[in-house]
Amino acid sequence: MSRTAPDVARAAAQWLALLESGCATERDHAGLQQWRDNHPQHEQAWQKAQLLRQRFADLPSTLALASLDRPQPGRRAVLKRALGVAALIPSVWLLGRQLPLDVWRADLHTATGERKRVPLADGSQLQLNTASAVDVDLGRRSLRLLDGELALTVPGAAPLTVQTRYGQVIASQAEVCVRQLAEGCQVSVLKGSVQVFDLRGHSSLLRAGQQARLQATGLGASIRFDVLQLGWRDGVLTARNQRLGDFLRELARYRPGVLRWDPSLETLRVTGSYRLEDTDRILDLLASSLALEVHARTRYWVTLAPRRKLA
Repeated sequence: MSRTAPDVARAAAQWLALLESGCATERDHAGLQQWRDNHPQHEQAWQKAQLLRQRFADLPSTLALASLDRPQPGRRAVLKRALGVAALIPSVWLLGRQLPLDVWRADLHTATGERKRVPLADGSQLQLNTASAVDVDLGRRSLRLLDGELALTVPGAAPLTVQTRYGQVIASQAEVCVRQLAEGCQVSVLKGSVQVFDLRGHSSLLRAGQQARLQATGLGASIRFDVLQLGWRDGVLTARNQRLGDFLRELARYRPGVLRWDPSLETLRVTGSYRLEDTDRILDLLASSLALEVHARTRYWVTLAPRRKLA
């Protein structure tokens, strides 16, 4: 698959940044149109940048301004700072370093923090977790998980295949969750059983209550798992005496922007069930129960720290 040339990608990002800065003049708009008309590749890059901007609608370009310690006056300074953040996201993607084009062309996808239920024409039920993308081809009885996590319920006997980067999972009269990770794919079976094929064609059977990691080297050993790990299907994130650091890494998947915490908080323990529709409230609840402080530079840049003791 061809990718946009780096110089064209950077130019598209800069034009986008200019428009997002609020400083664009009529001449700037005319210049953008002329640039788009100069070459088909320019128009293609611009359309990709627009798609990406829609995808990151929850992460405004003003984040850059709020995160700077020394604001500079004047139109040129505002534009310069807007370029800093607005170019960061589009250019990275357009250069193909972070998010592949097929994610944006996916039949179904969710934004960060979004979850979606999709009834399929064959009676199966598909759910997408945060920041996920799936292609659907019921003619071939196949789904392709491009990114993120899905839950699939197949009530009938006709098998439905989930294709991943590390192999495939075949389900019939079963319920399964598949999560694509950086170096593998986590397969969790809730009901029935599924057949798992690795990249070498070796097959294994996973039954209800079993979970295993599918990697380039094959399927790892299966373990029993707690179904509460998959509470995202009901909009819930549950912890049972879990390390706070692990909990926050999971929570961060559902929040646009940056979530950081002091290293001293890593090994604190957290127990509870939290509704995912309001992650700010989750942070407030953690702060009150674990004696933490939430420092929010903006909603998109949050740091947790130990609560300071009063003198």
